[in-house]
Amino acid sequence: MAGAVSRRPGAPRTAAGTKSALEHWEPNGSRGGRGPFAKAYARGITDELPEPTRRSRALPPAPFALHGAVVTPDGAWSSGYVTVANGVIDRLSRRKPSDVAVLETDGVILPGLLDLHGHPEFNVFAAWEPPKLYDNRYAWRRSKPYQALVRDPQNVLLTQVPPKTQTRYSEVRALVGGVTGIQGASGASSASSEPLVRNIDQWAFGAHRARSLIDLPSGTFGKEGFDRIMQRISDHDVTAFYVHLSEGKRGDAVSAKEFRHFIELGAATPATNIIHGSALTADDLREVADAGCRLVWSPQSNLRLYGETTLAGDAIAAGMPVALGADWLPSGSTSLLGEMKVARRELARQGHPVTAADLVAMVTSVAAQMAGLGEFLGSVAVGRPADLVVLERHHNDPYENVCLADPSWVELVCIGGDVTYGRADWFGQLSGAATGTTIEDLTAWGKPMRLDTGFQGGTDVPSLSAVRAALTAAYPAVGPIFA
Repeated sequence: MAGAVSRRPGAPRTAAGTKSALEHWEPNGSRGGRGPFAKAYARGITDELPEPTRRSRALPPAPFALHGAVVTPDGAWSSGYVTVANGVIDRLSRRKPSDVAVLETDGVILPGLLDLHGHPEFNVFAAWEPPKLYDNRYAWRRSKPYQALVRDPQNVLLTQVPPKTQTRYSEVRALVGGVTGIQGASGASSASSEPLVRNIDQWAFGAHRARSLIDLPSGTFGKEGFDRIMQRISDHDVTAFYVHLSEGKRGDAVSAKEFRHFIELGAATPATNIIHGSALTADDLREVADAGCRLVWSPQSNLRLYGETTLAGDAIAAGMPVALGADWLPSGSTSLLGEMKVARRELARQGHPVTAADLVAMVTSVAAQMAGLGEFLGSVAVGRPADLVVLERHHNDPYENVCLADPSWVELVCIGGDVTYGRADWFGQLSGAATGTTIEDLTAWGKPMRLDTGFQGGTDVPSLSAVRAALTAAYPAVGPIFA
C-alpha cells in the first residue's frame, strides 16, 4: 500500500459449457443466447491461463507484529504475537517481540478466509426473492422473474461498464468480510491483471493448477475441454477441479441423470471439488467420497432456491473434506461469515453438529487443502504468506468468536503482508501514513475504515468510488457493500 498503487483483477477463462446447459438456459434452446450474459455464464476454465505480469509490491515500510488471540494450526492461543516481515509470517510467539512495532489489536487473529464457490460478477446485484421453490438450477435459470432481475441487467452491465468493474466491486465486498481468496471469477477478469483478492482457481503462487466447469459436457459439445482437464489431473498438473453438480432437490430426475453422467464421464477424481451436490443421496455421497472427491457447500442459496440443501453431514461422515462458498448475492449469503452460520445450523438440524474449530477450518485450512494451496494458505504459520484477518473479540473462545462474527467485526485484512483494508488508525500506522488515488476512507457499519484497491503496484486500478460510480450510472439498483 502506497501512493497511487494498483492491483490486477483476475484472468480470462476458456469457454467451456454444455449444449444441454445452454438449451436449459434459453427457452428456445438456441445456443446463440440472448445477449452477452448467456455466453459469459457458460465459461469455465479448461486450459492453463497465461501467467500474469507481476508488478512491484507496496509492502508496509517496516516489519510489524499483531498482538491478540491467535488461531494457529495447533489450536487457539488466548494471547500471541504474529510478526510480519517482507510479506510473510516471520514469527509466531507467546512472548512480545522487542525488535518490531507491536499493534495491540485486542482481537482475534486468524488466516484470511477462503470462499470456494462464487460468481463474483453477479455480486453487484441485490438479493433476489425467488417467487417459488424450484426442482433444479435449470428451472430457475429459465424463469422470467430471474431473467428480468438478473440476466437482463447483467446484459446491460456487460456492455456499458468497463471490463473488470463488476469483479472489482465484488472483490471489495469479499475483502471487507475477511475473505482473501475467492473462486469463480470469469470473463470479466483478465490474465494480464492481478486481482484484488486471490483468485484461487487461477494463477496462484507461480502456477495455475485449478480448472472449473459450470456445466458438464453433453455429447461432443464441451467434451474436448473436459478431456483436457481430465488429462491434466491424470498428469498431476491439476490439483483442484471445481464442477457444479446436481444442484436441485433430492429425487429430481434431471439432477439424478446429471450425477450418473458425471460418474460415467470419469469426473469423480481426488482433485474434484463438487459444488452444491444438493440432490445427491447419502449413497451418492459415499460413492464420490470413495473416489476421493471433496464437497464445496453453499447451504443458504440451496435453501432459498430449493427448500433443502446438501446432506453435508453424511458427506462428512463418509470422509469427504467440506468447504463453504457464499455462492452469489442474488440467492446466497451476503458474506462467507454469514454462510458459516447457516452451515452450522443446518449441520445441527441434520444430526451432525460441528465444533466451532471444525467450522473455522472449513473456511481456512480445509479450504486451502481443497484448493491445492495448503502449503501456502489457510494457516497462521511461520514462512506462510501473511494473509491475515483481525476480528473484534466478543467471546472468550477464539473459534467461537469467529463463528459469531459478521463483516462489521472485521478490523484488519492483510494479503501477502500488504495492508488492504482496516481501521483507519491502524491502516495509517502500519502503512507509514500511505496516501494515493486508490486509498480511500470509508464508513463501514459505523466504523471509520480505510481501503486500498491498488496495493499491488501500478496506476491503472480504479478506486472503489470510481467503480461504484461506473456501476450505478449503468444500473442504479446495485447491491450495497456495507449493508
